[in-house]
Amino acid sequence: MMRKAQKSRKTHETEVKVDINLDGEGNYIIDTGLKFLDHMLESFTMHGLFDLEIKVKGDLEVDDHHTIEDVSITLGKAFKKALSDKKGIKRMAHAIVPMDESLAMVAVDLGGRAYSVLDMEFKRDKVGDISTENIPHFMESFAKNAEINIHAKVNGKNDHHKIEALFKALAIALRSAVKIEHQKIPSTKGDL
Repeated sequence: MMRKAQKSRKTHETEVKVDINLDGEGNYIIDTGLKFLDHMLESFTMHGLFDLEIKVKGDLEVDDHHTIEDVSITLGKAFKKALSDKKGIKRMAHAIVPMDESLAMVAVDLGGRAYSVLDMEFKRDKVGDISTENIPHFMESFAKNAEINIHAKVNGKNDHHKIEALFKALAIALRSAVKIEHQKIPSTKGDL
C-alpha cells in the first residue's frame, strides 16, 4: 500500500499545492519562491525518503511569512492524510543530527496530539531569503496540522547549519516513525 496524499490551500495571500508519498525514494520537485525554504524542503525530502512535490504562488512582495506558514499548514495536512489510519506504524521516533558545529535533536509522536516544544534561537534575522523567526513557526504549524507532537532543540553557531540540521533531524525522525512494523494500531485506545 502506497501512502500518498495531495492537499491544496488557496487564500488571498498564497496558493499552495502539496503531493506527498511517505513510501518514496527522496524524489522532489519544490518551488516555493523562497530558495532557502526550497533547499530545506529538498533536504527534508531526501533524508525522510519521501517523494514530495510542492508548488507555491505567494505574496513574496509582502514578505516570506505567509508562504512559509501556508506551506507548513498544507504539508502538515497532506502528511496527516497520507498516514491514513496509522495502522502498523512505529509511531514514535527521534533523531540526533550534527552539522559541523551544530547539533539538532528532534523527537516525534504521530499519536494524533498536536503539540510542539521548540528550543531554538538564531543570531541572524534572515538566512538566505527567509526570516529565521519563521523556522519555529514552520515547525509549530506543521505539528498542528499534521496532528503530531514535535520536540525540537538545536545548538550551534552558524544559523544555516542549525536550520538545516533541524530539517534533517525532523525528516529522519518522521521516516522512522512512519515505518510499518506490525499490523496493529499503536495505542492502548485502539485509535490514533
